[in-house]
Amino acid sequence: ILAPAAAMAHPGAQLDGLSAGFAHPFTGLDHLIAMVVVGVWAAFLGGRALWAVPASFVALLAVGAALGVHGATLPGVEQAIAASVFVLGLLVAFQARVATGRAMALVGGFALFHGFAHGAEIPTAANGAVFGLGFVASTIALHIAGLGLGLLAASPRLQRWLGAATAATGLALGLTQ
Repeated sequence: ILAPAAAMAHPGAQLDGLSAGFAHPFTGLDHLIAMVVVGVWAAFLGGRALWAVPASFVALLAVGAALGVHGATLPGVEQAIAASVFVLGLLVAFQARVATGRAMALVGGFALFHGFAHGAEIPTAANGAVFGLGFVASTIALHIAGLGLGLLAASPRLQRWLGAATAATGLALGLTQ
């Protein structure tokens, strides 16, 4: 009531490439949950995995986006994204401890599909590099949120429930594909 749309400096303005890219991961439950749960699992793994696991996701997300932008084909993208939510949820639920390199490879493989979807969905009017910078920045922010959540949810019981809820969401997403 106190801030009507008429008082906005640019009413009806479209998001630019950076803003649209930053907002993109927040527009899909599958991307949002996967990116947060990568941070949660990295927090559980601890040590070098705290930064290495999310960093591998970000790096391969960028590779996947480049593939999507340049018109490559990648079969089963939506199914792989749903599977990423399911598998990552199970890893958290069962408190799976794996070597950092293996965790990096797993989340990196999933990130390739997430990045491909982002790259293929870049608006034609947007600068691809700027849009990509936006979604990489929001991905990093979501990983940091997940790291914080994972560090705060130190209770094994809470971690299991969080992982189970994530896996159930991934299963539901997969069944709707």
